[in-house]
Amino acid sequence: MSRLILIKAKSLAGCVLLLTTAGMFAAAMGQTLAVAGPPPAMPSAAVTQRKVFVRSKALLVRAAVVENKLMKRSEFNQLGLTVTRNEADADIILELRHDVLTKYIYSAVDTRTQTVLAGGKVSSLGGTVAGKVAKRFLKQLAQGHP
Repeated sequence: MSRLILIKAKSLAGCVLLLTTAGMFAAAMGQTLAVAGPPPAMPSAAVTQRKVFVRSKALLVRAAVVENKLMKRSEFNQLGLTVTRNEADADIILELRHDVLTKYIYSAVDTRTQTVLAGGKVSSLGGTVAGKVAKRFLKQLAQGHP
């Protein structure tokens, strides 16, 4: 009599160890071990990248500075983001504009659905505008925005 036992392992090494152990047990019992189906797919190294285009309408804060601040943050890679200089190729457009005196407004729009993903107002006092925008934008995306 043969039995099918389903085993769930968290890693490929765990699968190999479980299959080896199960195979040795089956051999000791005089049975053969049959494995149904291919091994579970491992997470791909190539995560789906979303492209961010930065547009700055503020005279004192250039788009390249915001791009640099974004790429320096660890959350940027964790969220599967990359910077593009081609606006037509972008999945997200991050726009920064000057409001009054020391205030700047930023907004991030999904180019496919035209929905606002993130936005807010930052002050140039007590830090760089680009750094604050990068930090808050990535925080908002990490909190559940697509």
